[in-house]
Amino acid sequence: MTNSLKSVIVGTAGHIDHGKSALVEALTGTHPDRLEEEKRRGITIDLGFAFLEENGVKFGLVDVPGHERFISNMLAGAAGIDLVLLVIAADESIKPQTREHFDICRLLGVTRGVVALTKSDLVDTDMLGLVRLEVEEYLRGSFLERAPIVPVSAKTGTGLNELKNALHRAASEISGKDAARYFRLPIDRAFPMKGFGTVVTGTLVSGSVAAEDEVELFPERKRLRVRGVQSGGKSVERAIAGQRTAVNLAGIDHDVVKRGMALAAPGRFRTTRRADVRLTLLPLARKLKHRAKVHFHAGTTETIAEILLYGETVLSPGQSSFAHLRLQDEVLLLPGDRFIVRQFSPVVTIGGGVVLDPLARRPLVRDTGRTSFLETLESGKREEMLAAMTERALLGLPLEEIVARTGWFDHEIREAAQNLAKASRIKVVSPEPLILLSRKAFDEVRRKIAERVDRFHKENPLLPGIAREDLRAGLGKRVREETFRAVLDELASDKKLDVQGELVKRAGSQISLQPEEAQAKGEIEKAFADAGLAVPSVKEVLAKLAVEAKRAEKLLLILLRDKNLVRVSPELIFHRDTLAQLKARLADHKKAKGERISVPAFKDLTGISRKYAIPLLEYLDRERVTRRAGDERVIL
Repeated sequence: MTNSLKSVIVGTAGHIDHGKSALVEALTGTHPDRLEEEKRRGITIDLGFAFLEENGVKFGLVDVPGHERFISNMLAGAAGIDLVLLVIAADESIKPQTREHFDICRLLGVTRGVVALTKSDLVDTDMLGLVRLEVEEYLRGSFLERAPIVPVSAKTGTGLNELKNALHRAASEISGKDAARYFRLPIDRAFPMKGFGTVVTGTLVSGSVAAEDEVELFPERKRLRVRGVQSGGKSVERAIAGQRTAVNLAGIDHDVVKRGMALAAPGRFRTTRRADVRLTLLPLARKLKHRAKVHFHAGTTETIAEILLYGETVLSPGQSSFAHLRLQDEVLLLPGDRFIVRQFSPVVTIGGGVVLDPLARRPLVRDTGRTSFLETLESGKREEMLAAMTERALLGLPLEEIVARTGWFDHEIREAAQNLAKASRIKVVSPEPLILLSRKAFDEVRRKIAERVDRFHKENPLLPGIAREDLRAGLGKRVREETFRAVLDELASDKKLDVQGELVKRAGSQISLQPEEAQAKGEIEKAFADAGLAVPSVKEVLAKLAVEAKRAEKLLLILLRDKNLVRVSPELIFHRDTLAQLKARLADHKKAKGERISVPAFKDLTGISRKYAIPLLEYLDRERVTRRAGDERVIL
């Protein structure tokens, strides 16, 4: 069953050989060092894990390496921690990795923690008091300013109960991660387990996962089935956000999966190589130049990034700025994800920040609204963020892109979209699938369509309207079909346009003929009406008119559209009255001589040659007046 205990991830931080692993073992009874090399050398090289249940709280302790060479492993462990256990040896006080680990925790947004003064049995009371004062001074103004400082000894057990109580009090102030969001698990380890196959572990940063769930592996974009789940070393029905989690995966070899990959809800997210962020430089870092290359760490991922500063050429120590990251590798990121950057060489931590737009566009010089857009994303107000994203999506913003860029649920997006649409800030151009467009962009398309229809009428006064597809093609590729349909519907609803099948025209527009055009139109109709079934050629009729050929052809098209004339074949046009009379004669023939009629009999009945008879019979077949039966026709 799912464990009902509150789950809190505690990350150790501190200098090498300050007793982090020994302290974790003293608290939990489990030594976190799992590699033979770690045990032999007495230092933590990779991540170690141990668990402690205390007063209704299930602590997952992540023991991270303190040695500078293994700092990237420390960063993988720091991702997802809820509170920090800052370990400072009483006999050495604050050292270089103490400072770097603590800077990393601050940059990752950790807000709670406890300080453990380890090896307190090795110093006297005066020295312990001096170290405490030094630590208090160092922590002043930080999130640990009022954190408990607990002297402990892993060797004698002194202070362990006080430390557990302090951890419990800190845990009670933590709201925890959101189990209601989409599932996401950054992977920090992958290994085979005999009889089970591939197992991956990580801190579950959001959502939950259970056996038989389908998950997606990023950046591979491979869908996999979960065979089983463990948390705290025990099989559970479902692991929830905030827990250290092991997932047994079906359908993939363990050597395909690496630290830095991630499991997530299937079909929801996209990896990226570009992200817009808020970047903060540490006070003691060097100045950071525009286009500087850095080591980038987010979650358990490590890659190289080029930093493009917005509005700055240099970022000074202790300052922050909006920036664009161009990543060397595909990474899964979401808004709110914290990251660390380390100097390219020598490799030291210089800053970090928070992701604002994980699917950022390539920066353009003319994109003057980017800073304002990022300020809106930074505010975190859903409707304002959605409006801003829609405003910048010139082709429209589909639901799947909104989810990939925000991690919001469908119902949250639809509710925000509905409110924005009511306020006339956006337009829902398609409800299913949901596609949004800014009202400004929608109105621009509306203006273009109305203008194009007006121009068509001015240039083609003898045509009733423009073909729908011609109108659509004239707008270019920057207007999607859903937007075109929505604009036409609104213009028709507002009585601005008439949409009749595949024809679009200005509402209430009528063809206005000049006197000579009206006369020519009448002459065309009379020529075909007088000819009966032995009709002349179109070319012959139009050549006798007083108007030029182009206008004559448009007058013919009007007669065809109004169905005064009917085109039976490409070469033959008949007057509608003539065809009506023909149908009546066939009905009389059926009554007098039966329902069957041969081609010769049809020619005798109509007095026309085979040139006219065959096309007319084929027309009558199409009109379901007759039906071909061998060499004869059945009159229906």
